[in-house]
Amino acid sequence: MARLLGDANTRLDSVILPSIETPADLQPLSFKQLDQLSQEIRQFIITNVKKTGGHLGSNLGVVELTIALHRVFESPKDILLWDTGHQAYVHKLLTGRRYGFKNLRQRGGLSGYPSRSESQHDWIESSHASTALSYAHGLSVALEQRHELIGHGGKRHVVAVVGDGSLTGGMAFEALNNLGHSNQRVVIVLNDNGRSYAPTISKLSESLTSLRLNKTYVTMRERVRRWVPRLPRVGQAAYLGIHGVTSVAREIVTPHAFFENLGVRYVGPIDGHNIEALESAIKNAAEWDGPIVVHTLTQKGRGYEPAMSDDLKMHDYKLPAANETNPSVTTFTEAFSDALIKAADRDERIVAITAAMAGPTGLLDFQTKFPTRFFDVGIAEQHAVTAAAGMAMGGLKPVVAVYSTFFSRAFDQANLDVGLLNLPVVFVFKSAGVTGDDGPSHHGLLDIALCLAIPNMTIFAPATAEEVPVMLETALSMTTPTAIRYPKTDPRPFDGKVGEGLRAREIARGDGSLCVLALGKMAPSAYRALELLGEDAQRVTLYDVRVLPPDRQMIDDALSHSRIITVEDGTRHGGAGTLMVSAVRSRAQELGHPFPTTRILGVPRAYLEQHKPDEILAELGLDPEGLAGSFARLLANEPERPQVVTEAPRPNFY
Repeated sequence: MARLLGDANTRLDSVILPSIETPADLQPLSFKQLDQLSQEIRQFIITNVKKTGGHLGSNLGVVELTIALHRVFESPKDILLWDTGHQAYVHKLLTGRRYGFKNLRQRGGLSGYPSRSESQHDWIESSHASTALSYAHGLSVALEQRHELIGHGGKRHVVAVVGDGSLTGGMAFEALNNLGHSNQRVVIVLNDNGRSYAPTISKLSESLTSLRLNKTYVTMRERVRRWVPRLPRVGQAAYLGIHGVTSVAREIVTPHAFFENLGVRYVGPIDGHNIEALESAIKNAAEWDGPIVVHTLTQKGRGYEPAMSDDLKMHDYKLPAANETNPSVTTFTEAFSDALIKAADRDERIVAITAAMAGPTGLLDFQTKFPTRFFDVGIAEQHAVTAAAGMAMGGLKPVVAVYSTFFSRAFDQANLDVGLLNLPVVFVFKSAGVTGDDGPSHHGLLDIALCLAIPNMTIFAPATAEEVPVMLETALSMTTPTAIRYPKTDPRPFDGKVGEGLRAREIARGDGSLCVLALGKMAPSAYRALELLGEDAQRVTLYDVRVLPPDRQMIDDALSHSRIITVEDGTRHGGAGTLMVSAVRSRAQELGHPFPTTRILGVPRAYLEQHKPDEILAELGLDPEGLAGSFARLLANEPERPQVVTEAPRPNFY
């Protein structure tokens, strides 16, 4: 393990971290002890995240900032909101949850994000970025009307920590505008590490960087720093409050500061790794009667060289998966990346768009080869989709690559800006279906239902990585909206064949007793389930559905069977199974054919806790063994067993 950066010869006092059970335990510590505690926290996070996986770089960057916040404010009386939530590990440590880190992001352990069910110190579950300022606005209004807000008859503060790319999201700017207009009393701490998942895409970020690199401003600031302490009756207090004085210099250099044009006061930038300076700035900001931004400069991955030099890999550290993954197997993401580059070589109209997820969605190689045809809009999915619509209207072939869970943020744009205009935008959803470790907010369970609600939308679901280039080629050739969804998990062994066009693919032919319509990654699982059925497998016809709306010939064939089961790894309410059963029913009525007995297998209407994807699927009966049981019971005309849904409250780690 790489050691923490710093002076290796510095002798530290006795270990402090084990004595921190509540934020109040920070108060007696000296600044020297707090610096030592910061090192201990970094070592603790590195050690534990390397065992469990998790967000490493962002948390190493906010250690001093989090300590300062918990020394200035009294949580949970004062409301601390974290945006994005993956930078809240230090907050968890300081609020009594050290013991839960051994099972971080595992069933029964700590969530990777703040969680209201986990601690009274967590007010929101902020795993989708750019929301905290809106929460802060609403909470500030509520406390004001109840006469609990500081300055309005009460003694409570509302504090929003934003950063790690969250200020690239449009919702954050809407909230800033409303905070400034209403003059709501909120302290906004801008954690400016210049990064999100990749270098942050933001004109604001460029402006802030230009400011802190402006020679005139820096020179004036340093002159004031040297001059103020010499003044009589000023001394150290004025020196620690220097941000208030140097703001004058900032105004001279940038008279139209971004935040203040919105009615939000701005102070900074402050060294985000200097606890003493941070405390002074935050205390002063807490007295401001209105919204105020404290701009802090932090270093993502601070203290751990691998996290600083390879931020993309260390943003969300993954455990080595030697026992789970065959390195010779092409992943879905690799297949998409290669196929898109080959398609773009042939057609210069193809462009790629992502929302701060170029690396995770497989677009880095595309960006390198076609820099003028690649667009990272930051954490702004709504803009990404409507911009893609404009590109399509202008004759380009846009491909929008996002995580499945984040597509819901831009459904209105996909529906009305793409769907209503029937534009040929290709959506590519990574991490579709049950994803596991990141908990209920990151399961990609809604993309099928959402896309099916958009008229003229075609959805492709590859069962294998080999299907991805075939489906991408088909999608790019179409003149209507399309989507390709694939899972987070690696492809599973299958029958080695690939489909084509808008057709389903027959995998096994039975005797007419049961037809199984399996979508995406469920097709290999259903194939394995047939192997477990023994002789009964001869009674089962199995289809790899591949495309929605479903292939008409597949529906006609399914209607010739006495029983039908649909299988998907998305919500079964309004999802693929609902559509396919409806299609069978309509066809039966059209032909005057008896309607078969049907079952729809999928994910129930529930928020699923974090766990390994395969374990969750097994609990839901969507693994090969569970599917084999469902097939056997339907063949025997036995009632289906109810799905087990684990939504148990997380344990209290105090």
